[in-house]
Amino acid sequence: MNIIVCVKQVTDPEAPPSSFKIDPSGHKVVPSAGVPAVIDPYSEYAVEAALKIKDALGGEVTTISLGVNLIADIVKKPLAMGTDRLVLLEDEAFADGDSYATADALAAAIKQIGDYDLILCGREAADTNAGQVGSGIAEMLGLPSITLAKKIDISRDKAKVERVTDDGYEVIEVALPALLTVSNEIGEPRYPTIKRSLAAKKIEPTIWKPADIGLAPAQVGTAGRRTEISRLFQTVRGVKCEMMEGESAEEAGVNLALRLREAKLI
Repeated sequence: MNIIVCVKQVTDPEAPPSSFKIDPSGHKVVPSAGVPAVIDPYSEYAVEAALKIKDALGGEVTTISLGVNLIADIVKKPLAMGTDRLVLLEDEAFADGDSYATADALAAAIKQIGDYDLILCGREAADTNAGQVGSGIAEMLGLPSITLAKKIDISRDKAKVERVTDDGYEVIEVALPALLTVSNEIGEPRYPTIKRSLAAKKIEPTIWKPADIGLAPAQVGTAGRRTEISRLFQTVRGVKCEMMEGESAEEAGVNLALRLREAKLI
């Protein structure tokens, strides 16, 4: 099995909310000093799913990351977990793309790689939670896709997938090649071993610019966007507490009911 996994570098989602800043006029998130970058947690579940298949059937796992100022120790984590190759789409031209531009560039890179049986993505990215890129890649490559996979069984040229639903799961069978987005129910990602971590440091990634995957600068990043952000803001949270009084518990209860009705809450 030749598997491709799309992996994203994000700001640590466990960082305190106070460290999160935005530029409302530029519609951008402002990088916070002292907050580390990490591999998107949902991407790690996709890597784990790929490695489980590799453990069972053999083959090769290639990871692809797109971005600007990618940190080697971060994007090489899948290699330390057990993947085989790393392709980086790294260029200033890729900056600030939306889901469409990102999916388009990743699809072009996958075409360039050429030989694959299965493409895996996380269910969504922890920074935007859009959950659009995986399905976009499948559409651009003309592949069948299944989202929110919690279990994947490969048999010959088919994948049998348990897909998470609101009230449980459903089982779907799909012909390969196909694209699956992986949910956290797949199982906890394995830890990198010291041996694999040392080996990963010696692996040189393949780095592609837009021209290397057959795209013009106008097709990627900001220039390739198909959506426009009209407003970006941080929610202002506040708490107001009003105590209901009364000469007895019953009277306080009546006053509370009247106040809730006045506020149109009941």
